[in-house]
Amino acid sequence: MQGYLIETHLHTSEASACGKVSGSDYIDFMISRGFNGMIVTDHFFNGNCAVPKDLSWDKRVDWYMSGYEKALAASKGKPLDVFFGVEFNFDRDEYLIYGVDRRWLLENDDILDLTRDEVYKRVHEAGAIMVNAHPYRERDYIDDIKLMPSICDGIEIYNAANPDNQNALGYQYAVKLGLPMTAGSDIHFFHDNPMGGMLLPDRITDVNEYKSAVMARQGVPVKVDLDKITPVEEISELLIPSEDPTLPIINL
Repeated sequence: MQGYLIETHLHTSEASACGKVSGSDYIDFMISRGFNGMIVTDHFFNGNCAVPKDLSWDKRVDWYMSGYEKALAASKGKPLDVFFGVEFNFDRDEYLIYGVDRRWLLENDDILDLTRDEVYKRVHEAGAIMVNAHPYRERDYIDDIKLMPSICDGIEIYNAANPDNQNALGYQYAVKLGLPMTAGSDIHFFHDNPMGGMLLPDRITDVNEYKSAVMARQGVPVKVDLDKITPVEEISELLIPSEDPTLPIINL
């Protein structure tokens, strides 16, 4: 398929405790998988973050951004664009934030103390958006599924790290809400398994253009195999749930 393929959900070993690959080492791998761009979305301080908690706020921000900055530096002169994002955790419900930067993080040093509504307001005041990441994820460390549509600008309907049924539940959720849909790999290490991403009509030059494309529904969520790219909406098992969630659902 023709277009600009971008990874929207990626973790580095610098800032995500679960990340296995340095930001600088992702570049050639992502190019080999056919991607034209990637957004580094490491776990923020309230998630599975690798940044020590005993540092000053500005030093924590420096450390947090180091994976992205190493990736950006390594991408110079190569056919892969690198952008910055954040994965923000509340109580096992996580959101991908697109459109904030270092300055915003430094200026919002009270962000960890805010409610979901308050964070959403801050994000919107910055002109950024929040996309509900893997809304129906089930793991042994998750007790329930928390859903709060009022703070969602979009829904991640395909997360390559999730089983098909959990993705299909996310797709149905997005359809019910009528919200923009995204897809991403949630990649933490090199592998040959299917990946996810957004296929945009044209190249973007900054993350705000990605944000605008999402809100204008100009991107196509896709599954990325080694030999082909397929729109998620053409894969029935990613659209029609085979079973209900096993965890209780809490509507906030």
